[in-house]
Amino acid sequence: MPVRRRPGERGAGTVLILSVVMVIMVAVQAVAVLATGQSARHQAAAAADLAALAGANQLALGSADPCAVAGRIADANGAALRDCVIDGMEVEVQVRVPTTSVLPWLPDQERRARAGPPRPG
Repeated sequence: MPVRRRPGERGAGTVLILSVVMVIMVAVQAVAVLATGQSARHQAAAAADLAALAGANQLALGSADPCAVAGRIADANGAALRDCVIDGMEVEVQVRVPTTSVLPWLPDQERRARAGPPRPG
């Protein structure tokens, strides 16, 4: 017995499948964007922490320019040193990780970190 189709339903399954595939693709793209931003955020935080620690270490050793060392460490971790402040025996840095190479509308991630000897009290 042959299957009878109604006249207005030709190709409706194709449109439905294409719609489902498009929804899945948009969801995957949204997750990828969020993951990229989160990864840049973590990279900036790690670079700031390491740069501040390296700068504080050089300051404790009596280095002439702890901010130069902090800048090299930030650069080695994929970040750019934006600011470096020496306050006594503490070093505070601010770094930026660019995300424009991946997605031009995603903002760059900036993080600050401070390192030095423990404060009394």
